Amino acid sequence: MEIQQDIENYKTTAGKVSLIDREAKPHMEDYTAGVRHYDKEEYGLAITFLERALKGYYAEDEDCQIMCEGPQRFEEHEYLEYKAGLYEAIADHYMQVLACKHDCVRELATRSGRISPIENFLPLHYDYLQFAYYRVGDYVKALECARTYLIFHPDDEDVLENAAYYEGLLEGILDPATIKPRKVRLSIPYKSLVKLFSPLGVSIASVSFVVDVRPSSALCCKTISLEAHSVSSAGPEPWYKMSVRPGHVQQGCFVSPFPSGGPLLYSDVKFVYNSQQLNGTQRVLLDNVISEEQCQELHRVASGIMLAGDGYRGKTSPHTPNERFEGATVLKALKYGYEGRVPLKSARLFYDISEKARRIVESYFMLNSTLYFSYTHLVCRTALSGQQERRNDLSHPIHADNCLLDPEANECWKEPPAYTFRDYSALLYMNADFEGGEFIFTEMDAKTVTASIKPKCGRMVSFSSGGENPHGVKAVTKGQRCAVALWFTLDPLYRELERIQADEVIAMLDQQHLGPSEMNINPKDEL
Repeated sequence: MEIQQDIENYKTTAGKVSLIDREAKPHMEDYTAGVRHYDKEEYGLAITFLERALKGYYAEDEDCQIMCEGPQRFEEHEYLEYKAGLYEAIADHYMQVLACKHDCVRELATRSGRISPIENFLPLHYDYLQFAYYRVGDYVKALECARTYLIFHPDDEDVLENAAYYEGLLEGILDPATIKPRKVRLSIPYKSLVKLFSPLGVSIASVSFVVDVRPSSALCCKTISLEAHSVSSAGPEPWYKMSVRPGHVQQGCFVSPFPSGGPLLYSDVKFVYNSQQLNGTQRVLLDNVISEEQCQELHRVASGIMLAGDGYRGKTSPHTPNERFEGATVLKALKYGYEGRVPLKSARLFYDISEKARRIVESYFMLNSTLYFSYTHLVCRTALSGQQERRNDLSHPIHADNCLLDPEANECWKEPPAYTFRDYSALLYMNADFEGGEFIFTEMDAKTVTASIKPKCGRMVSFSSGGENPHGVKAVTKGQRCAVALWFTLDPLYRELERIQADEVIAMLDQQHLGPSEMNINPKDEL
């Protein structure tokens, strides 16, 4: 992720920087260009690039399929253990051929430098094209592409409705029945291979790919279809794959029974803006989450416990060379409180306000399951003197919290090194006596700003952590900007370890109502 950010910085430096991707696939470059023109409503150009992408895709696919027909690799020890006969050897050979051909689909749908393929890649070409042809007035091609898409997804209600609409437009001009779908090459779904060969006792290693879509991470105002997709025949639970329909009427939005989301739980917290007012999805802006006195006390704690580079692998300037980053965790604050470096009451304040923020987020977004801390970090970024003139960088580059943002492909890849388990994020600000440092939401292009938020004491912005909410921080050009950064997960397996330890310490204090000097313990051992 850091290298990708560096490359983007190099592109904007003075002078022309020529970058050539030696692993770029022509059909993928054409597809990306086609989608980019489609998003800009340049439908004629979108058609040109998408049609060329299809031609290149099928050419590459044919080459890949031919390569799979050759001899397969066998390990001698497998045959010694299996004692394979002639028929078993033949079956094993063709199983490898079929698995290889299936991998062609995955390989062709994966951009260079990526691990995960674009879900529903080939059918999406026809889906984009059916709407693009409609917008340029070529209803014959629109119907042709719609019917081609339906070969892959015959029960897709949106495209079925579109196809029927195109048929109506053509009535009286020609017989819609004469418009046939294009010829397509369908790969054998992996689960079909499992069903086919499992009765023969042939085991198959899983090579299928899925996208994990959690119910809480709904992308509002987009038509989303969820289709059960078992990872393997022995899988205990189905996973789900997501398909976001381009070129359709927006529907199925999440509608809250509350005007601006769920209840805020605390009477002193003030609602400011909801998702719609912030021009996005699953976003909220709140004020008065903590008081002015709590901000000041927390700032004093920060001054006593923060270390440069904490939370950034020791890097004091992880996102920009023009600012210094310092941070501390909840457990560290409690440890310093025990040791008397900071007041224990103040250290506990850090713990308490982060728990308050968690409860607000859980309640506002009306989650049906418990929201756990994934990481809690008190962080301050300070503008370095003498390095602020003519800055054109950001304090924190545009990114998403649980996926790798890829503006060129208009995708956010949910794969390592991204923290894929994060579901919701929140930032609770402590001060406003600095210049710059506005928090910004953008479109997927990482350029178009959709909302800008000026930090101040007690203000909190929260949002779902996926690619629907790209965000960053503008340059801090003077002073120090401090905030409590919070990331949450719905998966208890990814609970923050230090938070669990801090919970135990707090529970012990609450139970005994004793300070560390009254408790016959060694604070360092306890922590």
